Amino acid sequence: MKQTRTIEIVTGAFIILGIFSLYIIATSATNIGSYGDNKGYTVTASFNNIGGLKPRAAVTMAGVSIGRVTAINLDPKSFTAVVSMQIDGRYNDVPDDSTASILTAGLLGEQYIGIDAGGSSTSLKDGAKIQYTQDSLVLEKLIQQFFSKATAPGGK
Repeated sequence: MKQTRTIEIVTGAFIILGIFSLYIIATSATNIGSYGDNKGYTVTASFNNIGGLKPRAAVTMAGVSIGRVTAINLDPKSFTAVVSMQIDGRYNDVPDDSTASILTAGLLGEQYIGIDAGGSSTSLKDGAKIQYTQDSLVLEKLIQQFFSKATAPGGK
């Protein structure tokens, strides 16, 4: 009887430890701790094609996460996607001539925005617009271009 009670206690502790481990993995994988952080400033950038970019996607500079995508809207006049980004206040010296590109983590991974620093001595401010952008590379378009060139008469 005592051995059964010990097994039940160990099993219960193991289950609680497993649930706690899943919670830790889920919060670290989704970076959920940074969603409530509203410190910093907001910048926007316009793109002709954002591919599969989604709100809460990372904004990185030199591989370091410096913010998150907060909103994606369609400009009704230019028909471009306007991406709003919240940049952490610690990174308040990003040059205003920086370039924003939509990149993919791996071949089929999630998309994020990578910012390449410019050379200007003035910095992005709250509400600024990043002028220089590079659209997302869409794998389907690349495959279509490859096959259309390969099947064209005289194409290689």
